[in-house]
Amino acid sequence: MTPDALTPDNLVLGLTWFVVFIFSTTLHEAGHAFAAYKLGDPTAYEGGQVSLNPIPHIRREPVGMVLVPLISFALNGWMMGWASAPYNPDWAHRYPKRAALMAAAGPAANLLLVLVSGLAIRAGIAAGVFDSPDVANFTTVTVATGPGLAAAAAKPLSILFSLNLLLSASRSGSPECPCPCGSCSPSTWSSSSSTSCRCRRSTAAPSCPAL
Repeated sequence: MTPDALTPDNLVLGLTWFVVFIFSTTLHEAGHAFAAYKLGDPTAYEGGQVSLNPIPHIRREPVGMVLVPLISFALNGWMMGWASAPYNPDWAHRYPKRAALMAAAGPAANLLLVLVSGLAIRAGIAAGVFDSPDVANFTTVTVATGPGLAAAAAKPLSILFSLNLLLSASRSGSPECPCPCGSCSPSTWSSSSSTSCRCRRSTAAPSCPAL
C-alpha cells in the first residue's frame, strides 16, 4: 500500500479487517482449547486460551496474529496470519478420537460465524437494505443500498463471512506441545511432530523426573 493509499477509508477498512481477523482467529483457537479441556486435556485451559479474550492468544503468536496480518493488508488489501493453542501430545496419542474432535472444534466455530453472517446478509437482502455487488471479493460480499447502519455493517459482515469461510475449511496445524514434566521453558521446548516433543536446547532444560 503506497502512502497515497493511506486514506481515512483505507484506514477504517484496515481496522475493520484487523478486528474481524482477531475475533475470528481467537474464536478458532478458543474452540480448540475448549474442546480439549472438556475432553480431558487442560493444557490450553491452563494457558488461558479457553477464552474470547484475544490477549492470551496474541501473546502466544504475536507475529501470526499482529505483524503478518498488518503487513499482508498493507501489501494486498486483505489479511492473513495464524494462531495456535497448546495441547498434550500424549493425550492426543492416547485418545485419537478425542483429538480429532478437538481438531474439528476450531473450524466448527468459524463455520458458525459463516452461518451467522450469511444469514444476516440474506436477511438484509430480503429487507432491501443489502444487495449483491457488481464484483464480489473478500471485502465485498454484499453492499448496502443506502446510507446508515446497513452501510456501516456491509463491510464487516462481508469480511466476517469470507474470512471465516476460509478458516472453516482450513486444516489446523499441530500446536506447540508442552514439556510433559513441566520443567522446560517455552524457549527450550518445541514440537517435533504431532505426537512427540523434543527440547531445542537439551543442556538448558532440566531432565524430567520419573513419572
